Amino acid sequence: MKIVVHIDEAAEWQQALADAFPDAQVVTSDATADQRQNADYLAVWKAPAHLIEEQAQLKGIINLGAGVDYLLKTPGLPTDVPIVKLRDAGMGELMADYVLYGVLHFYRSMDRYAAQQQRATWQPQNVVAKSQWPVGVLGLGAIGRYVAGALHQAGFPVLGWSRSPKQITGVRCYHGDDGLGELLSQVQTVVTILPDTAATRHILDAERLAELPEGASVINPGRGSLIDEQALLEALGHDSQPGHIRGALLDVFEEEPLPDGHPLWQHPSVLITPHMAAPTPLNDAIDQVIAYVKAFETGEPVTTIDPKAGY
Repeated sequence: MKIVVHIDEAAEWQQALADAFPDAQVVTSDATADQRQNADYLAVWKAPAHLIEEQAQLKGIINLGAGVDYLLKTPGLPTDVPIVKLRDAGMGELMADYVLYGVLHFYRSMDRYAAQQQRATWQPQNVVAKSQWPVGVLGLGAIGRYVAGALHQAGFPVLGWSRSPKQITGVRCYHGDDGLGELLSQVQTVVTILPDTAATRHILDAERLAELPEGASVINPGRGSLIDEQALLEALGHDSQPGHIRGALLDVFEEEPLPDGHPLWQHPSVLITPHMAAPTPLNDAIDQVIAYVKAFETGEPVTTIDPKAGY
C-alpha cells in the first residue's frame, strides 16, 4: 500500500501514518514523481493538480479538512474514486468556542463597551435574558450540530437551518428557502457554517441581510463566499449613518488574506480574525485518517462526499 501526503505539516503526517501502517510506503508530495505515482491513497489539503493527475490506481482520496471546495475544483479529479473528508476531528469544540465568544461579544455589549472606551464613557448597558437572544446556525453538518449544541447548553434558544429537513434535540430546525427567511426574521445573531457551493454562495446577500431584525449581528467562521461583503458593508452602515446590522465577527473572506485596503479592516463594527476559528487538531485528524484507510482496506462502509452537492 502506498499513501501520498500533501499538507504543510506533511512530515508529521508521514511519520504518524507510517507508524500506523508499518508495511505501507508513505511519502510526501516532495518525493520524486516515480516515488509518488501508483499511490493507493492521497491524503491531501489543497493539493496541486499534477499530484492528482499523475495517479492511475487510487482507491480513495482523503481531504485533510472539512471543506472540499478547493479539491472539487482541481483539474483532473477522477470521478470514480471515493472522496472522504475530515468530519469534526476535534474542530467542533474549537468552532463552538469561537462562536460562543462571538455571541457573548454582542449579547453582553462588548462591542458597545469598546466604543465607549474610546470616548471615555462610563455607561452600563442593559442585559436581557438569554431566552430573548435567539441564535441562528446556518449549516447543520457535524460541526454545525456541535456548535448548535454548545449554544443550547449555554442557554441560548437555537434555530438551525439546512437544505434538507433535520431533527436535532434542543434546536428548532428549518430548511429550504422559505425556512431560511423564517429563521432570519427571528434571530439576534446568525452564524454561517455552510460549505462553499454554488447554492450557498452569497447566501447572506442584501435581501437576506435585510430579513434580520434591526440590530442583529453576524458571525461567519464558515466560508468567505457565504456573505456578500459589499452588501454586508452597506447593511452595517457607518458612524454618521448606522445601518440595519449592528456588527459582525468575520473569520473567512472571499479573498484571503484580506487585502490591506479592504474597507472591512477599518469598519468600527467589524471584528476580524485570520481564518483561525477552528484549526484542525493534528492527533484527532490523524486518528480519523487512519480509520478511513483501514475502512477502505477492509471494505467497511465510509461516508463519502457528494461532488455534485459539494459536501
